[in-house]
Amino acid sequence: MSAAHEPEDEIEASRAPLLDHLVELRQRLIRSLIAVAISFVVCFAFADDIYRLLLRPYEAAAGILAAQRAAEAVAAKTGFLDGILQALHLKPASGQGGGGGPFDLLLVLVGLKELPPLQGQELKLIYTAPLEFFFTKLKLAGFGAVVMSFPVLASQVYGFVAPGLYKRERRAFLPFLVASPLLFTLGAALVYFFIFPFVLWFSLSQQIIGAGAITVELLPKVSDYLTLVTTLLMAFGLCFQLPVVLTLLGMAGMVSSAALREFRRYAVVAIFVVAAVVTPPDPISQLMLALPIILLYEVSIWCVRIIEFRRRDEPAEDSIP
Repeated sequence: MSAAHEPEDEIEASRAPLLDHLVELRQRLIRSLIAVAISFVVCFAFADDIYRLLLRPYEAAAGILAAQRAAEAVAAKTGFLDGILQALHLKPASGQGGGGGPFDLLLVLVGLKELPPLQGQELKLIYTAPLEFFFTKLKLAGFGAVVMSFPVLASQVYGFVAPGLYKRERRAFLPFLVASPLLFTLGAALVYFFIFPFVLWFSLSQQIIGAGAITVELLPKVSDYLTLVTTLLMAFGLCFQLPVVLTLLGMAGMVSSAALREFRRYAVVAIFVVAAVVTPPDPISQLMLALPIILLYEVSIWCVRIIEFRRRDEPAEDSIP
């Protein structure tokens, strides 16, 4: 048999009657649902612990803000020059061991500075409906179940579609099953350890406390807090899928490395616009999202370029009639 007919024979050998496909699809759906259900039960059992883990950025932001306000109070008593030195982090506040602010928060997040104590303050989240926190834990368990069972879901999807792919296409598809969750995890880690604490610090800094009889204090609802966390995690995780999407488009011949290079300046503008919409209105958070995505865009150009080089070296294959 000639090599020209090998792709057709490969597909023909993997064909099955429609009923067999439906049976296989049902089995894989059942396995996926079982995996999600087991993950949901596990996540709901530890929902309180998971929610406390999500509160760690809130604790870091509140601690830094408390240290910042304590340093400002001391600086107001020590004079104008000391206040400037403390604001520039050239002189610690008396009795406080240093000031607070976005720069200090960054040092805490990267592990170069210890988290200041809350000095007797208590972090409070509220819920205004009797079952609000219960349903919040259900949503948290559902979100965690999808994340926890993703390897099973991805393997079931690949197992169902793999028989309809060429051997070369199966080899090309497998790396994306690893790259996609890895990039999503990197985006989620960036949110949890860097972006989200800055969001909370900015929100807490808008409070009006100790200014006479009027007090404007942040008391976030448990459901709103979870919604904000999951929204940022999904937004950053999906933004970090840019290399996967562009590489797949390059494999399909819809984009080229030359076109991506020419579109670079517009892509940078679009990335900063997306970063401005997703992140709070401070330049630090916007840069922390925009710069990694710009780097990933450059990586995507090289990935598409590698695909183009490999496509030139591969012999042309006859298309399936």
